Amino acid sequence: MSDFLLLLLVGFFAQLVDGALGMAFGVLSTAAMLTLGFPPAMASAVVHTAEVFTTGASAASHIYHRNVDWRMVAKLGIAGVLGAILGAWILSNVDVTAARRYVYLYLLVMGLYILYKSVRIAPPRVAAARWTAPLGFIAGFLDASGGGGWGPMTTSTLLGAGHAPRQTVGSVNTSEFFVTVAAATTFFIELGLSPLSHLLPLVLGGVLAAPFGGWAVKRISPQLLMRGVGLLIVILSISQLVRLLR
Repeated sequence: MSDFLLLLLVGFFAQLVDGALGMAFGVLSTAAMLTLGFPPAMASAVVHTAEVFTTGASAASHIYHRNVDWRMVAKLGIAGVLGAILGAWILSNVDVTAARRYVYLYLLVMGLYILYKSVRIAPPRVAAARWTAPLGFIAGFLDASGGGGWGPMTTSTLLGAGHAPRQTVGSVNTSEFFVTVAAATTFFIELGLSPLSHLLPLVLGGVLAAPFGGWAVKRISPQLLMRGVGLLIVILSISQLVRLLR
């Protein structure tokens, strides 16, 4: 029961942060699963299966609040699905944990850059950047192979390039649904069903928190949102780097 309540709170808090800032459900939930003793592949499988439900609820909230740029979703989603399938297959068969430290170094730099950009926000882009699709592929691959990272990589890079925070967070959350479906399906084919006793509390906590994300991002100022994103990326990156370097 203590594990159930712990994962319920993890799912709720992780999705609340993810819905408002466009990141962190996978990273926070995976860290909790690893603490419970799950191997990386199984932890990623459970988290991505839970995210099928939480990202679906989050996407519905952002669509309702009109936070979604569908051109960005199309570019991120299609490429992200392909990257997630490849990443999930590799994680199920090969240990790629060592590569994670380079990802978090990148995220640390991006987090500091976003904090710098939050002081002076440039006029938002009207259309998605031409490199949005390659970004989606790389982020989908790293997310599936490492148990998290879709939001931090895509949100930080798009915000750093000048995309509007509200539409970026909404579009990243919406496209993440398709990416997690692809990753979860691949894990199911490779590893079988995820343990229900750990999947259920993550799903319940995440679904309960999801409706608040679309509401929050609509009312938070762009400066505050970017500072929150930047600080969260820096904190998560440093904590993960410390854990990986032990």
